[in-house]
Parts: sequence; C-alpha cells; structure tokens
Amino acid sequence: MAKEAVTGLLRSRVASANAPGCEFPLNNLPYGVFSNGGPARCGVAIGDMILDLAACEAEGLLDAGGCFSAPALNDFMSRGRAEWDRLRAEITRLLAEGETRPVPLVPMAGARLHLPIRVAEFTDFYASRHHAFNVGCLFRGPENALPPQWTHMPIGYNGRASSVVVSGTPVRRPMGQVRGEDGPLWSPSRRLDLELELGAIVGAESEMGRRLSVEEAEAMIFGYVLLNDWSARDVQAWEYQPLGPFQSKALGTTISPWIVTQAALEPFRCAGAPRENPLLPYLREERPGLYDLTLGWRMNGQSMAETNYSQMYYSSAQQLAHHAVSGCPMRVGDLLGSGTVSGPTRDQTGALLEMTRGGAEPVLVGDAQRTFLEDGDEVELYGYAEAADYRIGFGPCLGRILPAVE
Repeated sequence: MAKEAVTGLLRSRVASANAPGCEFPLNNLPYGVFSNGGPARCGVAIGDMILDLAACEAEGLLDAGGCFSAPALNDFMSRGRAEWDRLRAEITRLLAEGETRPVPLVPMAGARLHLPIRVAEFTDFYASRHHAFNVGCLFRGPENALPPQWTHMPIGYNGRASSVVVSGTPVRRPMGQVRGEDGPLWSPSRRLDLELELGAIVGAESEMGRRLSVEEAEAMIFGYVLLNDWSARDVQAWEYQPLGPFQSKALGTTISPWIVTQAALEPFRCAGAPRENPLLPYLREERPGLYDLTLGWRMNGQSMAETNYSQMYYSSAQQLAHHAVSGCPMRVGDLLGSGTVSGPTRDQTGALLEMTRGGAEPVLVGDAQRTFLEDGDEVELYGYAEAADYRIGFGPCLGRILPAVE
C-alpha cells in the first residue's frame, strides 16, 4: 500500500491523542461501551480518554435518537451508514484541536469496558491460505492439505454467540470427550489453543431469500475488532467429522472492546493473497477488500508471532456475501470471524497448533517448553494500522485460562 495515500494526523484537543504511537488518534474514533460507576453507555476512544456519547446527547452536542444511552451499539448501528458518517463527522469536529465547546470526557484508566454489541450470531471462517495449508498438512499431508473447494469459496461454520466475551474476561478450560485408545475419554482439554483473528461486525440487516453482492456486503459492515476464538484441539479432533467443530469452539470467543470503523481503516485498504483461480462472479471484488493491518499475539507478556491481515485469501465482504448466498438473512450485531490469520513462517502463525506442528515442536515461553496453553496463561492479541505520523489501534484483546472444573 502506498503511504502517500494516507492522510496525515488529525490533531485533537485531547493532547494524548496527538502523541506518537497513540492507538486512538482523531483519525480513529472507535466506538465502545463503558461505565465508570454509573450505567453502561456508549463512548468513543480518543487518546487516553473516552468521549461520553450519552452525555453528549443529553447536553445537545450530538443527536442519535437517544441510542447512545443504551448498553450496546446495536441501536446506533441500525440507523444506517448515512448516520454513521454524519456522527463521525460531528464527533471529529467536537474533538478537533481548537474546538472550545465543553465536552464530557472520562479518563479511560478509571473506566470499565463492556462487550460493545449484543451479538446476534457468530460465524467463524477459515480464510488464511497459510493457516489452512499448515493445519491441513498436519492431518492430511501437503498433497491433500487444502480441500478442493477452499480456493473457490470462504469456508466457515456457525459458532456460539452466547460465549462471546469482552477482553479481560477469564476463559475456563473445558471438559470434554477426547480420543482414547479404545474409545472416548472424559478429560480436561490438554490441547487448548488460541486463534488470532479479525472480527467484522455487521451493522445492517438483509432479507431472507435475498442474496448480497460483495459491494452491498461491504456497505453493511460497521467495523472491526480483534478476535480470539479459543479452541480445544483434542476435543475438536474427536468430534469434528463429519459436521465440523462443536463443543471444541463453544468454550469462549474473546473480542476487543473498541470497534474500529471502516472509515478509519479506509486509507489502509490493500489487496490480499494472489488468486489460484478465478472466483465465481458473486464473490468478485471491484476493489481490494483487505487492509494493511499488523496483527500479533503475546503469551504471558512474551511476543510470540506477528503477521499481516493482507495475507488473507478472502475479505470480510466476500465472507458476508457468501454467508447470504443461500438467502440466509443477516442481522445487526452479527459477528464474522476472519479465521486464523497466519503468514508463511513459524513466527507469523496465529495458533499454537501451527507454531508447534501439532505439539511435536515445543516453543520456549519464558523458561518453559510449551506446546499448548496451560492454566494461568494469559494470551493478548494486538493489532494496528500505521501511517507515517499516526497509528490506528484496536486496544486490548486478552484472556487468562482458568482450570477446568472436573
């Protein structure tokens, strides 16, 4: 991506938003839900502060029909793209350097961040060629690593919306059936894993029976979050044939608390991985659908891997268009996981399953050899897009593993 296409830093009245490396400059303005002793309500991150959008409405600074006093962003998202654009422009003016109108700002350090949306449905995809090939090699060998349909359509499965949680929420190691020598064993998962993903949040509805073009699908995406789809690999190996993951993926999915909008990421738009064959017309994009986003993860504070979202084979808009191709209706608050984001080398892998070659090649975490997650481990995802003089960040996406209840 040409950095010349990126606009420069927009200077804010909030001094911390102008600091080098700040994740939340005026160019970003991600939406979230927070509380600081009172009810949960909507806000926008700016530097080390939160603009209280509910208070802005109460004081007549903004008008979103009272949506911002709700403890989720669904009502605001349902107002449509024209409203998204209008409010972004008004918030930008309120927070710009030189603006003198008093605005209700809350220190981020003293606020509690909540799940930003009511998750309607959760669908997880499998859209990184490197990840799909690496995992396929472990189970089927390199000659059969990718299923024959993989380069023709986004592969996905319907997950559980009920176990989507916000960053900081502990995740308990699940009990489950795993493969034994003579049948199933009842056991805590011993091969618990993370998945480094980007989540797309749908902000508009579609009618049952109606397909979506890629362009229509992209216009329905409100924004993006970091997403960790925790995975019990041993449970998965026993259950996944013939219908795919079930309990192995239902234990928890962690997302970051701030939703970074398409508008903030637009300057970082770029092409994805090269095509191996032409896609069917309903999946073809008129313009590049991915973003130049650095994504990585840490375990117990130690950097483990870093890659780029542009490695993906399918964009979120293509995934959404494919999701609706059968006439499946989409809802405000639907969450689409990109699938694990991995690059071609071991230090670019988005899961321990890949990094350790299925547990055969342990990695060093601190002073200990590891293959999969242990009780007490804390995993943190991070992500950002970077221009010459500003950064668009996502904030924290972390979770700590609690012991199983046997």
